[in-house]
Amino acid sequence: MRSILITGGNGGLGLAIGRYFLDRDPAASVWLGVRRNREQAAALAAEFPGRCRLLDLEVTDSAAWTQAVETIVQADGRIDVLVNNAGMHRDCLLPAMPSETWHEVISSNLDSTFHGCRAVVTPMMRQRFGRIINIASLSAILPPLGQTNYAAAKAGVVALGRTLAKEVARSGITVNSILPGYIETDAIGAMDEDARKQARAGIPMRRFGKPEEVAAAVYFLASNDAAYITGASLKIDGGIY
Repeated sequence: MRSILITGGNGGLGLAIGRYFLDRDPAASVWLGVRRNREQAAALAAEFPGRCRLLDLEVTDSAAWTQAVETIVQADGRIDVLVNNAGMHRDCLLPAMPSETWHEVISSNLDSTFHGCRAVVTPMMRQRFGRIINIASLSAILPPLGQTNYAAAKAGVVALGRTLAKEVARSGITVNSILPGYIETDAIGAMDEDARKQARAGIPMRRFGKPEEVAAAVYFLASNDAAYITGASLKIDGGIY
């Protein structure tokens, strides 16, 4: 059995990652960390009874992380893979950005990754195996206007992963980051057609990425084939950067 926790399990990317593991790894036990809007996550769990479960998880709460990891270890005996996928953005030009908007985005993206990594590292060190994949963003290295908070948070996620990778490498744990560009999720779906055309025009491949293409990279980094890859940052952006 491989025990996998995916945060943001109710979003398009989290669901795609969960399905990718479930479809390709018969030994996968997938836990979808959710807080609200559970309908699609519940549907995936119903499709794979006994292999996919929902887990209440407020990713900005350290105690909630401790409880979540304890629940998984009690049920599965171990936790092998953590995919820190939860996050959000509240874009605003810095001079007009309220302090609460800054702190909300930093907390949901960067603090959540810190809490998650800290919660899983101890059980992973005990079992001498672990895979941590942090979903950052292309904004970490190529930020657009209005994303000082989001870009800073995601750049922090990348730096956190590089540092942690060095700290846990001797324990059989790898830590890597994925930097998606424009991916066909709800955020892209909410854009008007003019904005979509403008975004596509800036992508050398002239198309948006598919959630499954990000999921494939996560699956590879979680595999034994990627055992010598750690501290890496993989951009998936169709050639923008």
